[in-house]
Amino acid sequence: MKTIQIIDAKNHVGEVVKIGAWVANKRSSGKIAFLQLRDGTAYFQGVVVKNEVSEELFHTAKNLTQETSVIITGEIREDSRSKFGYEIGVSGIEVVGESHDYPITPKEHGTDFLMDHRHLWLRSSKQHAIMMIRNEIIRATYEFFNNNGFVKVDPPILTGSAPEGTTELFHTEYFDQEAYLSQSGQLYMEAAAMAFNKVFSFGPTFRAEKSKTRRHLIEFWMIEPEMAYTHQEESLEVQEAYVAYLVQNVLEHCEYALDVLGRDKELLKKYTQLPFPRISYDDAVQLLKDNGFEDIEWGDDFGSPHETFIANSFEKPVFILNYPKAIKPFYMKPHPTREDIVICADMIAPEGYGEIIGGSERATDYEFLLEQIQKHGLDENEYSWYLDLRKYGSVPHSGFGLGLERTVTWLSGIDHVRESIPFPRLLNRIYP
Repeated sequence: MKTIQIIDAKNHVGEVVKIGAWVANKRSSGKIAFLQLRDGTAYFQGVVVKNEVSEELFHTAKNLTQETSVIITGEIREDSRSKFGYEIGVSGIEVVGESHDYPITPKEHGTDFLMDHRHLWLRSSKQHAIMMIRNEIIRATYEFFNNNGFVKVDPPILTGSAPEGTTELFHTEYFDQEAYLSQSGQLYMEAAAMAFNKVFSFGPTFRAEKSKTRRHLIEFWMIEPEMAYTHQEESLEVQEAYVAYLVQNVLEHCEYALDVLGRDKELLKKYTQLPFPRISYDDAVQLLKDNGFEDIEWGDDFGSPHETFIANSFEKPVFILNYPKAIKPFYMKPHPTREDIVICADMIAPEGYGEIIGGSERATDYEFLLEQIQKHGLDENEYSWYLDLRKYGSVPHSGFGLGLERTVTWLSGIDHVRESIPFPRLLNRIYP
């Protein structure tokens, strides 16, 4: 007898199999018991019919409690009434581990309660679906960059300097030196690009930003590609191809998860159509002003309402190009014909999900970068290695960073970024 996973039930119709699972829910009448079973791959129904099994087995089925772990034996059959399409006719139940007074019941619970029980909340069908989409985005990320000639390089998590200032960094002691948890791997990826041409990293980053918005986490994961001999327009083409690839793979491999979440798959398909629209920062400000946003002035950074309106004007991910120099980091390349802007772009997701990518062409001139480091009040000695990249064979290069959790939130169609990571770290939360 084969032991299978629920997700593979379609390949075993008519066979008697074993499945290790948990009882997510249960309902029963005098003659039949319906077990909602999950095994980490999917959910489906186990049906126990009283006159087809022993009295002892039916009694066991009727008395199973939520989240009790079991080994189920039975025949796989089609079930046209369910989204999953299959069920198991149960002929045997072995209780592996009992569960009593499981705290997350099928009723409504408050967010704080669910976050306090995040270690258990992950078992729910919605949270499971979100994590499966997250997993697919990670898988497709490696596939995309491997297929396009990128080399994965791992930047350090402990750093001695701050790529974008020290106000939002976690400080720690590194023996007799000062150190910080990484805010971005970008500067190190620039060094890697000079060695390997096209590189990407995928790792955790930390921002000590005291923000409570639905888009912010304290600890999150970033994908940061960097490309030598690459100008901004070429980088934008890579960015939109990458995002379209993620969307397409989620559509192809996460259909069940998208159905559980009630996500509009036809809407997602629109996000695979290239190219994505582009609008300059200047035109974006004018667009907002023309549509009643009186609070925005040239030189301001965009807030959530601004980004939402701009993206919804195009109904696809949109690039906002060439922001004011004053509101962007020191390493961005100045515009060739204007002193007040830099060559950069943010990709804004539609449906109100905000920025998912930030990128730029990097400054290559040694003297300009040195001047910018000094202007930003940064320690020149801490950045001497970074300046070296402009002394020894500097080339045009560009890169970007995609926030994994914001992308998961967008593609899942959920309201808050805290559900897009297994164990979120928020302003007032480090448990569990």
